Amino acid sequence: MTSAANDNARACPICRKLSIENFRPFCSRRCADVDLNRWLTGAYAIPAEEEDIGIADGTGDTGYGDSAGDSGGDGGE
Repeated sequence: MTSAANDNARACPICRKLSIENFRPFCSRRCADVDLNRWLTGAYAIPAEEEDIGIADGTGDTGYGDSAGDSGGDGGE
């Protein structure tokens, strides 16, 4: 390996061995598959906060515009 290749080498996020360019950022097909399995089974998840839009509590507030019953019809004529 050249010194430039050593500078760019990083540890595999699964087993911490040096990564190989063909499987970057992993060191092998096995580690890449382990990572994929973790994503597919939900072991990895991006946290999200649920918005309270009032549907479940029966207030009718959907969070979209006026909740006073204005259907946007013919403008009140």
